[in-house]
Amino acid sequence: MKATLTQQGIAEHLSAQGYFADQDLTTALFLALELGKPLLLEGAPGVGKTEVARALSLVLGRNLVRLQCYEGLDSTKSLYDWDHARQLLQVRVAERHGDIALSELYGPEFLIEMPLLKALRKAGQTVLLIDEIDRADAAFEAFLLEFLSDYQMSIPELGTVKAAEPVITILTSNRTRELHDALRRRCLYHWIDYPDAAREQAIIERHAPGIGTEAAKALVEAVSGIRRLRLLKKPGISESIDWARAALLLSEHGTEWPEALRRSLGLLIKDQEDLGAVTTAAVI
Repeated sequence: MKATLTQQGIAEHLSAQGYFADQDLTTALFLALELGKPLLLEGAPGVGKTEVARALSLVLGRNLVRLQCYEGLDSTKSLYDWDHARQLLQVRVAERHGDIALSELYGPEFLIEMPLLKALRKAGQTVLLIDEIDRADAAFEAFLLEFLSDYQMSIPELGTVKAAEPVITILTSNRTRELHDALRRRCLYHWIDYPDAAREQAIIERHAPGIGTEAAKALVEAVSGIRRLRLLKKPGISESIDWARAALLLSEHGTEWPEALRRSLGLLIKDQEDLGAVTTAAVI
């Protein structure tokens, strides 16, 4: 499917949805749409990879179909399954009224669509998010290759299901393990880093309305300083937004801004050792 938006148009529409993308990301999205290629987004947790798919679905006016990956994920949870209870009921009915052919138990009325099959059948109406592909195992990566190559999947009982047009597909990875080259070759690749100070401030001001320019700037400076520390888990953008909202709430109830930031630090830092490091460094 050809994109109807220019690179600049994508950036403006994403911004209208509250996602402030840089030029490299909007270029990657533009090319993925124009070329009909899956887009693999990698980056640290919390930099906004999943939100790209959400925002893009809103921009295009499509439904977001999300496949959350995990170890042991297989076709029955990602592609299709059969309604076994309904099949069993059909068998019992047939036992009373006559024989039933095996093929009759595997008709479309017994099929349960999972995210991949939904995306194939409604390619023109969906944006497919395959989230945290690095949490799945290598066997599932191999299972995905047919989908990523030709936007089709083989179902033994039904044959091959092929999308009428390329499925807009975004895969995300936190790099908890290395992905196979075969999967990478089928995708357009983009690395998402933490935003620069100006862009993160714009994000904070958009998603924590009423925070004020100076307060948002102080918060972003604190977050930047915290990310430079040796932490087990650096805070992402979503944590920055939560921190801003919590500190704003405390300040509205009479707490001074620096103290409001300190009191709500648990929304930014989620580990005891990291909390100790931040407190010791006195970056707030």
